[in-house]
Amino acid sequence: MSEPAESEPTVSEPTMPDAASPGGLPGAASPETPATGTYRIQLRGTDGPGRFGFDEAAALAPYLEYLGVSHVYLSPILQAAPGSTHGYDVIDHDRLSAELGGPDAFRAMVERFRAHGLRVLADVVPNHMAIPDPPEANRALASVIEEGPRSPYARWFDVDWEAGGGRIVLPGEGEPNYRRFFDISGLICLRQEDPEVFERTHGLTLRLVNEGLIDGLRIDHPDGLADPRGYLDRLSEAASAPGRPRWILVEKITTGAERLPAGWRCAGTTGYDALGMVGGLFVDPDGEEPLTAAYVAFTGGPAAFAEVEHEARRYAAEHGLRPELARLHGVLCRALGAADDPGRRDDLMAALVELLAAMPVYRAYVVPGEPASPDAARLLEETARHARDRLPRRSRGELDAIVALALGDAGGLADAEAAADFVVRFQQTSAPLAAKGVEDTAFYRWSRMAALNEVGGDPARFAVEPAAFHDYCAGLVREWPATMTTLSTHDTKRQEDVRARLAVLAELPGPWASAVGRWHGWDPEGSPMEPDLEYLFWQTLVGAWPITEDRVTEFLTKAMREAKTRSSWLDPDTAYEKEVLAYARRVLADADLVTDLTGFVAILEPYFRSNILGQKIVQLTMPGVPDVYQGCELTGLALVDPDNRRPVDHGRRRARLAHLDGGGEPADLDDEKLLVTSRALRARRRRPDWFAGGYEPVPASGGAAARHALAFLRGDRDGGAVTVATRLPVGLERAGGWGDAHLDLEGIGGPEGTGAAGGAWRDLLTGDVHRGPRPRLARVLRAHPVALLVPDAAGDPLGEGPLADGERGGGPR
Repeated sequence: MSEPAESEPTVSEPTMPDAASPGGLPGAASPETPATGTYRIQLRGTDGPGRFGFDEAAALAPYLEYLGVSHVYLSPILQAAPGSTHGYDVIDHDRLSAELGGPDAFRAMVERFRAHGLRVLADVVPNHMAIPDPPEANRALASVIEEGPRSPYARWFDVDWEAGGGRIVLPGEGEPNYRRFFDISGLICLRQEDPEVFERTHGLTLRLVNEGLIDGLRIDHPDGLADPRGYLDRLSEAASAPGRPRWILVEKITTGAERLPAGWRCAGTTGYDALGMVGGLFVDPDGEEPLTAAYVAFTGGPAAFAEVEHEARRYAAEHGLRPELARLHGVLCRALGAADDPGRRDDLMAALVELLAAMPVYRAYVVPGEPASPDAARLLEETARHARDRLPRRSRGELDAIVALALGDAGGLADAEAAADFVVRFQQTSAPLAAKGVEDTAFYRWSRMAALNEVGGDPARFAVEPAAFHDYCAGLVREWPATMTTLSTHDTKRQEDVRARLAVLAELPGPWASAVGRWHGWDPEGSPMEPDLEYLFWQTLVGAWPITEDRVTEFLTKAMREAKTRSSWLDPDTAYEKEVLAYARRVLADADLVTDLTGFVAILEPYFRSNILGQKIVQLTMPGVPDVYQGCELTGLALVDPDNRRPVDHGRRRARLAHLDGGGEPADLDDEKLLVTSRALRARRRRPDWFAGGYEPVPASGGAAARHALAFLRGDRDGGAVTVATRLPVGLERAGGWGDAHLDLEGIGGPEGTGAAGGAWRDLLTGDVHRGPRPRLARVLRAHPVALLVPDAAGDPLGEGPLADGERGGGPR
């Protein structure tokens, strides 16, 4: 068994011009034009084959220009802890990372980007700093370790000095007495609510912004801050010119019906909300019942996610986040005058844990001294209603007191300082509890449909109907037109195309149940895995196939420890893990089983192709600014980190793009995805007016097959681009294909009301021209399961001259 390997990044490619003009593409980005597309790069300063610093990033400039993006989206660039592989463990806010190349290399990289019409979106980490080894590498922290609360840096960090006897309790010395990033003791949280801390930790970043070296900011985990809105107010003021707000995005995870708070001074989120909406379009809702039955029959587990989620949240509160919970409980008891009442302290702890476990979102956004919003009040009151039923009667009365306090109603309490502190700390505890309890625990305990267990996702929401997606997009146009959209990030549990393949299972629940039952019975001695882990294992093999033994080992080890049922990071059961990994190796070594598994994956492939291209073109052309995670312009089959942070072979991607731009036809699915990605990004860059606003669903009619088309117009009825995607391809095949189904373009594209200018639309993927207001889907989608239609004017509809042959594609060979 083998798979295409990603080699060390290639940093030169002779087939692409090295200057933005005259050889560059028309419409390249300039500082005055809006963001039209980003490309996320994971920088890595460690030596060896995985290194990717400022010099390596600079070398991608010609390729990224030709791919069609406007911004290069960089992972953190400041000085991180020794040996850092990701940059989120910052130790010095006054220095650009020496391991990535330092200030000279950074400036040279930006200059290279500018020469190719590219701008920079930088990742900012305001919530925490690293406790490095040795701690002296972080000079601010070292001062606090030495001088305690007398240090001039003591105000930087959120430390419970009383609990530590006037000192910081470092990792390995006992329970930490400082607020951590989630449950990671090696990351100590900062107090950005203090203006001095903000100024000292943002000085270099803001200078780079003001010098024009950074054009946009991505804010990591704002929900960990004391006052996210206040932080964004301060940041926007410092980073924006008069009348020209800076492009600022926040890594805010919204769940369910939650939306980004309207008062935040930012352009939107980093796209996890869009990820879930787009992915859900390609999951068949009719598959929910049979797939749930298959999961319950295989695992004996629950049919619903709710109880699994609740138990996992409680586990996180009582184990990984125990120090934060204990500190919050102490503040609560002081605020309510219960510090010396052991019985009431116990009741308050029980009520507090249940209230936190029932929180359906990260936090309520209450600010001390301000009236709580109606949304916050409704949220906490509804949360308390769910929590009340789980409490013994004697503890239920405390819920009302806790909710009132969390909403900022001190009610004349003597300790007003503790009451205000509780408002902030309650939210700074509920946010990591959601992340660690749900995404990093429950998602590994309930694997009914692994494609749904994604950051910002809800495993209980099985599918997204087109009408709901259209409503969501209309809302983005109205409220957050410059938000980011994405399908993969450095934090997703599995990359976009793993999810696209697993989505097919919802249309083939019977064959899947038969296959997984067959594989389970392969070993006469049985599987040593817990049933849910085994069910996840088979889904992982199918979704990421072909996959190597080392990647499977890495994934299973993480899955076991994140689930925290038989093993964990803090208390690994090495004997159990050894049995599980040995079983996985036997599976991969069995030729007959591998043949069976490969055959099952082959059955999925034509539908997998449709889902891959469909979700990609929708994400690239829907409202918002699309991000392409490094490497995912080709098929992305990586799993959770560190698998999704492996080196990317950009040389291979350059060569494929040069082949397409030279007029070559797509040779395989990788080429097709690259064609879709590059043509959509270039369209957005050349015609930002079409994609900056305006969204209208385009109906299809002409029989039952029409429901399998998702189409929408970007721009307005006088001119724009029409995206067409196939959804639920198994059902389409069962219906006998497209038949007479057609798009209804009446009144779109020109004054004649008969389609585009002259009554014709050109597909940017194939060059095919479709005339009239009702083009048949069988013809529009003859070469690819997707299309991007633009008015067919006399010349290039997206530029100033005739559209070169290389700008079009052909059908697959």
